[in-house]
Amino acid sequence: MVSNATSVDASTPKLKKRKSSRAWWTVHQWVGLKLSIFMSFILLTGTLATVSHEIDWLITPSARVDPATVSGPPNWAAIAENVAAEVPDGRLVSLFAPIDSWWAAAAVVVDGEDRRRIILTHPATGTVRDNRGVVSVRVILRRMHRHLFMPTPIGVPIVSALAIPLAVSLVTSFVVYKRWWRGFFKPLRGRDARTWMGDFHRLAGLWTLWLTALMVITSLWYLVESLGGHAPAMERAEVPPIERPAPETAADLAKSLAAARQANPDLRIQRIAFPTEESGAFVFQGQDDAVLVRPRANTIWTNAATGEVKLVTDGTDLNIHQRISEMADPLHFGYFGGIWTKLIWFVFGALMTGLSISGAAIYALRIMKSNRERPKLGSATALSLKGMGWWKWLSVALLVACVVFFAIMLRAVL
Repeated sequence: MVSNATSVDASTPKLKKRKSSRAWWTVHQWVGLKLSIFMSFILLTGTLATVSHEIDWLITPSARVDPATVSGPPNWAAIAENVAAEVPDGRLVSLFAPIDSWWAAAAVVVDGEDRRRIILTHPATGTVRDNRGVVSVRVILRRMHRHLFMPTPIGVPIVSALAIPLAVSLVTSFVVYKRWWRGFFKPLRGRDARTWMGDFHRLAGLWTLWLTALMVITSLWYLVESLGGHAPAMERAEVPPIERPAPETAADLAKSLAAARQANPDLRIQRIAFPTEESGAFVFQGQDDAVLVRPRANTIWTNAATGEVKLVTDGTDLNIHQRISEMADPLHFGYFGGIWTKLIWFVFGALMTGLSISGAAIYALRIMKSNRERPKLGSATALSLKGMGWWKWLSVALLVACVVFFAIMLRAVL
């Protein structure tokens, strides 16, 4: 016969385990609920930002080019000359290669009225196809996602700090979801709204584990950088500034381009920066042997006046700090593999957004089920907002600030 004391002793470890599990679940729910409005917004804008170039291409006829009319690298010299003729009293800032064969090439210029413009051209002939403002879907989504249109020293830390609650959600999910590795192919049960939403939440969480971890790591890196942990600056060439009209500067490009191609024939040029008030150099940026780096990691600097090569940098020569910094963007937005990796990031990013929204919905549906209420969208929304407490006002304040700073930006550029 077992004494009461023995029975209590035997049940104590189970009781402690149950209390520990409950504590982990409470933390997981609290972190997922309180900032769910802001978190969902950032996840949604980030997901759309991964395909923002493609959205611009779809809604901008002048950005679309027949691939049959394009072969080989862009005709940089013709592009520069045609763009300069478009803004003879302005200044060329940079040229960008098409993302793919069905894209137009793009140029950033400052016109005679000191306004920034985007000029789209045919990549093979250099023919100007459009002269438009700098506001685009890509600009809106990237700035909204990165820093809420706020000044970057303020907005970037606010947004990237979401990596902390996201990391807590990730870690606690492994404890909350028992034997999680068995759930990748469990079907969604349609018994009731609460059951279906819970199954979706677990399934989406499992399939996005890799992307969630990647977002945590890269966002923490952005937070470190925003607080002063920047990688050492890339090497630069000192070239005396020159003052020339846009057409003359464009005419100088061919000589520097030939020298750059001779200096590194394997460089796939993606961007050409033009001379500025501080530097009289053409800067050719692109991709070479280094993997997962931004175009700025591989550069060729030339003297715009003489065409002399002044500096060649190679992404494979970066130190560890610089290499980590260069990897962050390609991994965060998934553009390193072209349209296919972008689509993968988009699909799983959409699941992450649904994960955040469903977490708040589960909270409300659980309460409604315990009260034996019929699930209704209005009631569920009200319960979720109530559960967020004053944190919802922080989220609302940040979103309102985003709208205000967006309006300020539009007023400045239009």
